[in-house]
Amino acid sequence: MISRWSSFISSLILIEGSRHYACGFSPQPSAGISSIISRPTTQVEVSTALNLDDGPLSTAPRSSSSGVPAADRNDPKVGVLLLNLGGPETGEDVEGFLYNLFADPDIIRLPSLLAPLQSLVALLISKRRAPKSREAYNSIGGGSPILEYTRAQADLMKKSLKDRYGIDARTYIGMRYWYPFTEEALDKIREDEINALVILPLYPQFSISTSGSSLRVLQEEFAKKIELYGPKKMFHTVIPSWYDRPGYVKSVANLIRGELDSFTPEEIEDGISDEQPIPKHVLFSAHGVPASYIEAGDPYKAQIEDCVEKIKALLPKEEEGVKVHLSFQSRVGPVEWLRPYTDDVLPSLGEQGVKNLVVVPISFVSEHIETLEEIDIEYRELALESGITNWRRSPALNTDATFIDDMADMVADALNEPSQSVTEACVANNVGNLELESVSNQMEISSAGIGGVGYDDDLAGRARMRKG
Repeated sequence: MISRWSSFISSLILIEGSRHYACGFSPQPSAGISSIISRPTTQVEVSTALNLDDGPLSTAPRSSSSGVPAADRNDPKVGVLLLNLGGPETGEDVEGFLYNLFADPDIIRLPSLLAPLQSLVALLISKRRAPKSREAYNSIGGGSPILEYTRAQADLMKKSLKDRYGIDARTYIGMRYWYPFTEEALDKIREDEINALVILPLYPQFSISTSGSSLRVLQEEFAKKIELYGPKKMFHTVIPSWYDRPGYVKSVANLIRGELDSFTPEEIEDGISDEQPIPKHVLFSAHGVPASYIEAGDPYKAQIEDCVEKIKALLPKEEEGVKVHLSFQSRVGPVEWLRPYTDDVLPSLGEQGVKNLVVVPISFVSEHIETLEEIDIEYRELALESGITNWRRSPALNTDATFIDDMADMVADALNEPSQSVTEACVANNVGNLELESVSNQMEISSAGIGGVGYDDDLAGRARMRKG
């Protein structure tokens, strides 16, 4: 059941700025507000009945003697928890990072009889794959930049919230497979006595193997420590996916337009032939997942397709010289993944006479191994070999101003709308519905956003052959 933040969120902020209101209801006369907060009838409502008549948000210490739970009457404290994948910062981190990855049952699925061996399997795979993965990270500077970008996004989003909404929020980063781990972020949230938490996974599209895995961690922590994270101490709400937000769609489209506009008149002329009348092409390359995830109810594929259509609507049409394509990258293992595969689509486009191509990493909001190594090195080489001579790659969103403001908008909207708990978000997106079945006793692996681990082994092998 989705419940409203009630008068707790209504009391968090009541600031009018340009056209934005960060509150749980539209501005009303103070008598209306008083009538809302003066009638709590349950313990939860008591904990959320804060007083709006005391001026700005207080930073005074919480009183522990009143028996009123964590949402202290005059001290609402807003926190935003950004969830992301994480990545090794140095070569020494790679093996430990891989172990954490493959120890996650949402990433590597073992038949139920072998489930007790998950840790052992993770140890063996991480040791076997570490040299190859370390080599991939070395090719982009020795480590993943994902934490650096996530910190920058958090800082800029916090500033946008303050400047545009008057919301003074604290931000936290919870990585799934490397430091700072989600559990560390929860410790800081508790230390800061946050009592209104917005949980924002940095995956625009929901997948069981990405957002779902991160939310499972929170679900387990909240269930084990309800006295710390339950509604008597802290309210929370989740933004499970946000691929269809106009601000996000616009920011991606703007970056693509910049790359499309960079083609020279000579390149455009070179891109037109009898076999290929359209001079410019855009390939959205999304991270793949095993097809069985989609069959189990994972909404990822449908959300990717819908997302691409929304962005496509803001780009030039085919009659204006631009054609859009979609493919999936980073498959690994013997099982069927989402098709078409990026490493199949690139040679096909070359055969069709495509010369000018913009590749868009659609399921990534910051640069990391899959954009900097898999796309920029492996796929670029494959494209050039296939005759696609004029290659462009749209940057990830990183700290794009339109994107940052939309992140702030998401948080403000979440404070203004009915809440969705971690458990509700998991149930709504079929987390837990995955059937643990074996295919000829083979394991099914989802790399869940990890290049150097999840990039196509065949593609990497062909690259090594090309390099001699």
